[in-house]
Amino acid sequence: MLRAFAASLLLAGAVAAPSADVPKGLETFDAVWTIVRDTHFDTTFNGVDWDAARAEFRPKAAAATTPAELRGVIHGMLSKLGQSHFSVIPASASGSDDGAVGAATTGFDVRIVGDDVLVSRIDPDGPAAAAGIHTGWRVTAIGDYHVAQLFDRLRDTPDQRVRNLEAWRVLQGRLRGYEGSTVNITFEDGAGASVTRGITRTEPLGMAVTVGSLPTMFVQVTNERRTTPAGRPVGVIGFNVWMANVDRPFQLAVDEHRAAAGIVIDLRGNPGGLAAMMMGIAGHFIPERDALGVMKSRDNELRFTVNPRLVNANGTRVETFAGPVAILVDGLSASASECFTGGMQSLGRVRVFGERTMGAALPSQFDKLPNGDVFIHATADFVTADGTRLEGRGVIPDEVVPLKRADLLAGRDAPLEAALAWIDSQ
Repeated sequence: MLRAFAASLLLAGAVAAPSADVPKGLETFDAVWTIVRDTHFDTTFNGVDWDAARAEFRPKAAAATTPAELRGVIHGMLSKLGQSHFSVIPASASGSDDGAVGAATTGFDVRIVGDDVLVSRIDPDGPAAAAGIHTGWRVTAIGDYHVAQLFDRLRDTPDQRVRNLEAWRVLQGRLRGYEGSTVNITFEDGAGASVTRGITRTEPLGMAVTVGSLPTMFVQVTNERRTTPAGRPVGVIGFNVWMANVDRPFQLAVDEHRAAAGIVIDLRGNPGGLAAMMMGIAGHFIPERDALGVMKSRDNELRFTVNPRLVNANGTRVETFAGPVAILVDGLSASASECFTGGMQSLGRVRVFGERTMGAALPSQFDKLPNGDVFIHATADFVTADGTRLEGRGVIPDEVVPLKRADLLAGRDAPLEAALAWIDSQ
């Protein structure tokens, strides 16, 4: 289930023009309507008369005087579906806004909070750490590209989670480049001072993979031992993409923590990948072949069932881990990460901490429209064992722990701290 829920991006020129001069306005409107008619996973369109929607909004599209106004009309029609992740993203005037080409990184990741781009994680051995960058610093410019430009261009994207995903994607394109190249990045530090650092990009460890149209990712599995407030040991296992070569190190990590008071699975920033993997990962924690959920498209259904893992990495028979399990998610947790988390949550086997996930649970497509904009639309749905639909909704944490700049500046991982405290309570 390699996702294509993001697209080449941004800006279509915003200069007002007579209605007849809006580039391919009606052709673009008709293309969106037709794509939904032909590919939406629900042939009843969530109870909406799709022909009537076309009749209602097409005259408004014909009267639109700017590309932004045309997008507003299309978003109005899409809102009739009552589902997120049906959105039109403005095309870049240059056809791309990815910035430099290359997969080498600056050694830090970012998250979007409002219109702020915050350093959320730093590779302790990477170039950002060597340059003295800290979590919580606000990114204001990458080279001569000011972050404010990006949010101005995305201002008319109605779905906040889609908007944040696109912003993150574009920023990753700007931050990345060729190995050994240097980029000047301007930050606002914790004291409000402007700080510019020249950071030389390095190639990260791990196997390079591509998920949909997102930037190249390098498969990484993390494993550490943490302690709860009461001093009890907990295993914290994370991975950044669902790929087959995650399975072995994940199994070794579970084996290492079998006697721990609990296990935390960190799926923050994990955009998905191979959905079939979630059956085996779930099998480390559930001894029965319970149903995680069903993937539903227009034409078929695919059921996901837990595959209990009853031998360890050495082939010795073991019981599944029976202690408390927490999962950490955020707004960039998507696709297989959502299906796994939502499925485990519906079975009552885990407690979820963090922020609502992307709500892009299943195969979405991106289609370039006649005017150059990009239409993101879901083509399938995922329903958990308790009947919860995830597409557009996302996974709602049992304990919502929002990302806060103050926590990042203080070096706190608030969702992880909440999960560790919960394990103490079990």
